[in-house]
Amino acid sequence: MNAASAPVLTIDGPSGSGKGTISRLVAGRLGWHYLDSGALYRAVAVAAGWAVLDLSDHAALVRCTQATEVAFRDTPGGEPRVLVNGVDATDELRTETAGAAASAIAAIPEVRAALTARQRAFSRPPGLVADGRDMGTVIFPEATFKVFLTASAEERAHRRYKQLKDKGVSVTIDGLLQEIVARDARDANRAVAPLRPAPDAVLIDTTGLAVEAVVARVLELMPASRP
Repeated sequence: MNAASAPVLTIDGPSGSGKGTISRLVAGRLGWHYLDSGALYRAVAVAAGWAVLDLSDHAALVRCTQATEVAFRDTPGGEPRVLVNGVDATDELRTETAGAAASAIAAIPEVRAALTARQRAFSRPPGLVADGRDMGTVIFPEATFKVFLTASAEERAHRRYKQLKDKGVSVTIDGLLQEIVARDARDANRAVAPLRPAPDAVLIDTTGLAVEAVVARVLELMPASRP
């Protein structure tokens, strides 16, 4: 089986919908590769210096995108570590600030175009689980299986609050809710690859659902590819 014929499962959705956790678990159950597309955008934002990003200089951002090396290192039973230009930047990439910067540069067509081929290169046997916001609509429109996860903004804010508090980060529910609503609007209304379900995607509302219940629903969609 070559890369072009390897099956792909896309899992798209807004921030906090659970797509990262679900995608990693499903990839592990299937024995497939995993692509965290959001980490690529966050990596570019960090490499470009998110605190001083000049969003108007598209040429510079594209050069940074092309020069930034991103690698994923698996950890036993944990979240993969992300190396940016050889340095472990996982913790920095997971901050709310890096996420906001990534959302901003993701609206720039030239940056998205520069990352398209890199994302598609992750597709290889035995299969790929790709999570993001435009995996099923733009990057892998011919994917074998497509899922779109969602959840209420309030639920997603509470999930993010728990994640950050467990890491010792000082945040408030109200502040996170405002950030989530603002990011939803920015991602859904951008001119290029707006956040929306692919026409052939299966929608799963994860509000109130346990992680294992969502994983089971996703796996039920792909009986032909399960080990």
